[in-house]
This record gives sequence, C-alpha cells and structure tokens, in this order.
Amino acid sequence: MDQKNSRIAIYPGTFDPLTNGHVSLIRRGCEIFDRLIVAVAKDTTKTTLFSLDERKELIRLVFADHPQVQVEPFSGLLVEYAESLGARVILRGLRAVSDFDYEFQMTLMNRKLTRNVQTVFLATDYQWLFTSSTLVKHTASVGGDVRDLVPEEVFRALRGKYAANLS
Repeated sequence: MDQKNSRIAIYPGTFDPLTNGHVSLIRRGCEIFDRLIVAVAKDTTKTTLFSLDERKELIRLVFADHPQVQVEPFSGLLVEYAESLGARVILRGLRAVSDFDYEFQMTLMNRKLTRNVQTVFLATDYQWLFTSSTLVKHTASVGGDVRDLVPEEVFRALRGKYAANLS
C-alpha cells in the first residue's frame, strides 16, 4: 500500500517510562493501522525521569521487531504535527472514567482546530487498568517491584536510575 493511502495513526505521550499498558496499546494499534507513529512529547509540564532521547530509545528497543512502529519526538500542537505527517488518526488509551473526561476535552479542542484528524480510543486491557508511568516511577523510586509492569528494557533502565532501591 502506498503511503498516500496507508492508514497512519499517531500515539502521543511522554512515555516516562513506557509501561506494559502502553505496549499493549501500541501492539493493538498495529493490528488496526498500517503505520503507528509513537510521538514522544518534547514539551511537557511533567517532570521526567528519562531524557527525551532515552525515552525514544527505550521505545525503539521494545518495538525493534515491529517495522510499522516509528518513534519520533514532537512538540507544538498535536493535530498540526499529525497533519504534517499525513496522519488522520490520533490513538488514545482509556483506563478509567477520569481519563475519558480529560481525553474528551482534548478531542473536542483538536476537532475545533482541524476536522481532518480523528481521535480513536482503545480501552486498556484490564490487567493494566491501574498502571501509570507516574505510579511506576514512584513505586520504583522507593524500592517496589515493578518488573511485571514494564518491558524488561525499561526495568533495566529504571534499575539504573534507582540503583540503590531496585534489585
């Protein structure tokens, strides 16, 4: 399929760090879209543990065997970025009703800015319902076992950041 007619979606986030919930959503997105651009936010109000380059590299390592996954940094308005890449879909995950409230507001603002980009929501798999990057970082920082919440590559990177706390 040529790029002009391919189904391209963007999955944006800070991915600090990438969790198994993110991984599940990306894999499921690959079943729906021809190309999935994991757009790693440069501009964030969140305090990040991993640098932008570290976050991008961890995602690339985890998805090395998925040629349709492309990892790119982005800044500015997401819908403008999507249009610049020819993407017509923003992929978002929902864990709970509280996620929906925020995501719904963002979707409506994006629709106001452009009618050419749609948002598609996927509900998280039930086993990742409580998992968030913030919770993973906090738990790891105080020595909690997060090995089953993140890919092995991410666990090793967390262990490097919190060497004194993780075994």
